[in-house]
Amino acid sequence: MHIERVGAMTCAVGESPVWCARSGFWYWVDITARSIWRFDQSSGRARTWASTEMVACIALDEQGGLVAGMESGIFAVRLPEEANTAIAEWLAAPSADMAGMRFNDGRCDRQGRFWSGTMFLDPAQGRADGSLYRYSRAEGLSAPVVSGLVVQNGLAWSPDGRTMYLSDSHVSRQLIWAFDYDTDTGTPSGQRVFVDMRQHPGRPDGAAIDVDGCYWICANDAGQLHRFTPQGKLDRSVNLPLAKPSMCSFSGADMRTVLVTSISAGAPEGDHLAGAVLTLDLGVAGMAERPFAP
Repeated sequence: MHIERVGAMTCAVGESPVWCARSGFWYWVDITARSIWRFDQSSGRARTWASTEMVACIALDEQGGLVAGMESGIFAVRLPEEANTAIAEWLAAPSADMAGMRFNDGRCDRQGRFWSGTMFLDPAQGRADGSLYRYSRAEGLSAPVVSGLVVQNGLAWSPDGRTMYLSDSHVSRQLIWAFDYDTDTGTPSGQRVFVDMRQHPGRPDGAAIDVDGCYWICANDAGQLHRFTPQGKLDRSVNLPLAKPSMCSFSGADMRTVLVTSISAGAPEGDHLAGAVLTLDLGVAGMAERPFAP
């Protein structure tokens, strides 16, 4: 399998890769570096914008720009071509105290609602203070939809949008859940264990869905991508040349190029690609991400 490195950047905590088919740009974030990256596939040029807060996850906005889960809440983000600092407009925040907390993994459902969850800044403490939230312009930020999360991760939706996936990547959990999902109301129900990652290498981090409805999960600390069928059966594992892949996203004109971000913080000694961004072809097309809808 041919694997390429994107640019020469090294991310401390690379996350949330997003493909914009209209522009041919990839976007992702470096959480602890408080930065947003953009890479132009055609020119090979990379740019980065600084943020005043940690940006944990991003999604494209139908109206232009990005929507993001940050330290203190949900923001609309614009990346000015004439400057190197992102412009963030506050949209909403949980009613719960966000001191010592931040948002983590997030993306839009098939209807364009933005979802993201919170976590305690120091995951080593293992505090199950995190919750999952839904945001739309019409309804604002929901009350906690799922609570008691340590390190919320792995959000994804089946191709028909009727199954929602969510993981907790903390070492004390390492579980992936599936939910029935009401596409009209954006309400998950019937939470059940989809995959117990303690039975497989790595901790569950960011995820993506392919056209077959299979769930690809980054196996953090194991340097692999795992593909699980809709029935939760391990179908395939792909080895990567780094230990801590963090999130994957399908991209490109045929949606067959996979972008994988990674983490250099805490990577093992000798992991020379730790924090790199990689592309590869897994031999299957992926589902396009739905932008945030008004």
